[in-house]
Amino acid sequence: MDEMSFPRPHDLLWLSRPPMGALPGWLRLDWPVVVRRDHGPGRIPIGLRGEQRSQRLAAWTDAGDVKGRVVPEQLALEARLRGHAQAMLPCLLALDAVAPRLDGMGVSWGPTGSVGFALATGVPLLRPDSDLDIRIDAPARLDADQKQGLAELARHAGCRLDIQIETVAGGFSLAEWLADRGEVLLKTNRGPVMVTDPWNHPCNHPWNACQSTVADDRPGGPISGGAAA
Repeated sequence: MDEMSFPRPHDLLWLSRPPMGALPGWLRLDWPVVVRRDHGPGRIPIGLRGEQRSQRLAAWTDAGDVKGRVVPEQLALEARLRGHAQAMLPCLLALDAVAPRLDGMGVSWGPTGSVGFALATGVPLLRPDSDLDIRIDAPARLDADQKQGLAELARHAGCRLDIQIETVAGGFSLAEWLADRGEVLLKTNRGPVMVTDPWNHPCNHPWNACQSTVADDRPGGPISGGAAA
């Protein structure tokens, strides 16, 4: 698997055999795993999830064990909301509402987190208080109109909306960017770093070394907040 096709954070992968290491009893081997941020030659960092929010675990798999892949942008294009068993929950109603507006901004986007997992698998894991997580792929800087449009979207989403913007170097929070504090936390495969410009940073390639400047709780145990960051 070359660098251009290497799975990215929030992609969903189906594996041909179980992940490496000791596995929890709650793991469903027929469910996809979620790509998370880390680095390891020839290996893919993944997050395992179960039916409960507390059932999350960091793990690894070989690139050769990937038999299927769904990226968030596919979920946005395939209109999987239609006929979904939980289509009337606030998070899915919000997705239905924001989808045409995101399309109109000309950005590449897709749902991640619990919503993305539910749409990709059909498993009814969502709750009335589930967030709507979205990944926006932005290798080039978003313009002022797009930034303003995203700000308006976040204010009127109808549920808690968490948008992560992905540059070449890593991902950062839209909410933090809109706060205009001078720096944002850029999550890279080498750890989180505080940057003034997430589109112009020395760690400008996801396979380059990038020294973390922020303490974090990366792999080896439960993943706080979800299976991918």
